[in-house]
Amino acid sequence: MQIKRALISVSNKEGVVEFARQLHEAGVEIISTGGTMKAIKEAGIPVTYVSDVTGFPEIMDGRVKTLNPYIHGGILAVRDNAEHVAQMEEHGIKGIDLVAVNLYPFKETIAKPDVTLAEAIENIDIGGPAMVRASAKNFKFVTIVTNPAKYNEVIAQIKENGGVDDRTRMELAQEAFAHTAAYDTMIQDYLAKQLAK
Repeated sequence: MQIKRALISVSNKEGVVEFARQLHEAGVEIISTGGTMKAIKEAGIPVTYVSDVTGFPEIMDGRVKTLNPYIHGGILAVRDNAEHVAQMEEHGIKGIDLVAVNLYPFKETIAKPDVTLAEAIENIDIGGPAMVRASAKNFKFVTIVTNPAKYNEVIAQIKENGGVDDRTRMELAQEAFAHTAAYDTMIQDYLAKQLAK
């Protein structure tokens, strides 16, 4: 699958600017959110704000920004399904071929000695896991990257082939589901401890 359009929204920004630079140099259009977009833009890399794609501002302190058909339709569309393609065209939805997302730092937040329940709750990511799971489900057409250590491998394949091979996309999807499963388990464990107090 050729990668033409990418969405990048990361909490852990390790290596993300160079990743975005390499994607741009490979001719990939980049969409981004909040702090990630700011870091990419400040590095002089062209980037489109997610609100300009959705036509809707980030609201509720950033709780709602990517939960939108222009994002999830672009991720979940089955590209060889004529009905999906027709619906994309009808609604002006453009495909998203690569998603680079890692989640709010819940683990780091609850490790703070004086963290409150409210602070912990605010660091439960919602839009991130939704995008990760949507991308992983549709790995036949979408490359999902949750681990910054995989940026170089993905870039190398894009430079060589214009996209990422089938096996690597499936491996990245498996890693993505493991990432969200571990994240949800950590949240569940934390809430169980709060209830036990």
